[in-house]
Amino acid sequence: MTNQTIVSTVENDRVLVLEREFDAPRELVFRMFKEAEHLKHWWGPRGWELPICTIDFRPGGVWHYCMKCVDKNQGDFFGMESWGKGVYGEIVEPEKIVYTDYFSDAEGNVNESLPSTEITLEFIDLGGRTKLINRAVYGSAEALQTVLDMGMLQGITETWNRLSERLDSLK
Repeated sequence: MTNQTIVSTVENDRVLVLEREFDAPRELVFRMFKEAEHLKHWWGPRGWELPICTIDFRPGGVWHYCMKCVDKNQGDFFGMESWGKGVYGEIVEPEKIVYTDYFSDAEGNVNESLPSTEITLEFIDLGGRTKLINRAVYGSAEALQTVLDMGMLQGITETWNRLSERLDSLK
């Protein structure tokens, strides 16, 4: 089940909805998103690690992280760092996480030249399995196209494959 396909749809030219089922209880899947020690094992595409990850998991709290390419086979990406910052808006444990996702620098300053995203993660209990729905609202169709052109769909697919593997290792 590791390489299960993500179902993706675009609504109103600027909303990307991603869905996938995981073979793990909802509480465990939710915990993977709230604790840095879990995120460090699966966040990011294959060949990337999360050497820095701090989480203040509460409304108004900040998640700040660095993804670093450690795979020499990824050519020019090897050694590259990509910083991100999330600001939590709403948390309903274990059902929902709402946050604004930004590109940032190492100090947490938002990169205004790249699009931010309003993310809503829904964790739906399927009786021992969990459906994860990621609803990403972009400021414009152009902003959504920017992240799609950056390879975001491939990256999230690899990331969620890694999440599935992490869940399997904890069962």
